[in-house]
Amino acid sequence: MIRRATPADATAIAAIYNHYVANTVVTFEEETVPVAEMARRLGEVFAADLPWLVATEDDRVLGYAYANKWKARCSYRFSVESTVYLDHAATGRGLGTALYTALIAEMKTLGLHAMIGGVALPNAASVALHEKLGFKKVAHFREVGSKFNQWIDVGYWELLL
Repeated sequence: MIRRATPADATAIAAIYNHYVANTVVTFEEETVPVAEMARRLGEVFAADLPWLVATEDDRVLGYAYANKWKARCSYRFSVESTVYLDHAATGRGLGTALYTALIAEMKTLGLHAMIGGVALPNAASVALHEKLGFKKVAHFREVGSKFNQWIDVGYWELLL
């Protein structure tokens, strides 16, 4: 089931995200995110009138997707940056596709024009997800992040709604 996130989901969302913080280079954060900080981030998205969705099974959050402002300046108001994360034990089941598809539908309903997804590279699964849903690669920045003593590239994919 896919539904809107609530503040009560902050603990589960933080647990999903913190696996990636601690074990991967797909996020450039280096310290795990406390539940209170994740709740603040949820509130920031809600305050922008943008959706944060969760996929659940038996009331357990297995993944999430959300959109946030691309940039702060007014002329960017029709563009958002999108994010999707899955519980590392729940990958390969189509949840990422379901979450992102639902998020895209909500963006269209809100009258937004562009979604932008950033991907730490290499990340074949994320690239495949974005491209399967119609995103086109529009940028590739070399060695713009460093984590675990390695340089990391970042690519950007865009979907015009």
